[in-house]
Amino acid sequence: MHSESHHDPTCGPPVSLDASTWSAAVEMYRHRYSFIAVGPRTGEDWRFDVAAIMRREVADPRGWRGDDPEVGEPELLEDPAFPFRVPPVDEEGAAQWRRGLYEIPRRSVVRLLVMLATNEMNVTRQRGFVERRVGMERHAEVILSRFPGGSAFFTNTSHGGEDPDFYEKVTGCWPMSQYAWDFGLLAVSDEEVGLVWSFDAS
Repeated sequence: MHSESHHDPTCGPPVSLDASTWSAAVEMYRHRYSFIAVGPRTGEDWRFDVAAIMRREVADPRGWRGDDPEVGEPELLEDPAFPFRVPPVDEEGAAQWRRGLYEIPRRSVVRLLVMLATNEMNVTRQRGFVERRVGMERHAEVILSRFPGGSAFFTNTSHGGEDPDFYEKVTGCWPMSQYAWDFGLLAVSDEEVGLVWSFDAS
């Protein structure tokens, strides 16, 4: 079994990364309308890799679990990327799409991943968060550990500027889906591209 041990100084003690711990981390999103997938990075412009993931055209390079709430739904017959809005291919559209993404520091990623798993994507409204926090952060650290030092991380909100705290209520986003309200993490390493995205379909 493919297994790795990572120590990120921003995230406490070492975490074990393998198919089992990854699956447990993905399970954190089971009560949310969330999409979790990792695909291969095939070139310098990872926008095309993001589009391939959104269209369900690629599999996880390690064969590990993802989460796709749309599997089996009729919407995918008409639009394989539903509910995402796929990055445009033309340069002007691509530039506009990129302007809706904000790079965040590695130290902010764990809190973003936890926020994406909470009710209403709002930590301040999460019942029992004090008791659940340690476990949720541990799962988030597993997800983060898949993307080594030098990886880039993006989200679709300018909340908090260059040093965001996603345990504070986030009040605005640039939607990447057909819904008016969604938040997510786009992680890019030299070898992989990952999406952890949560939606509010109401």
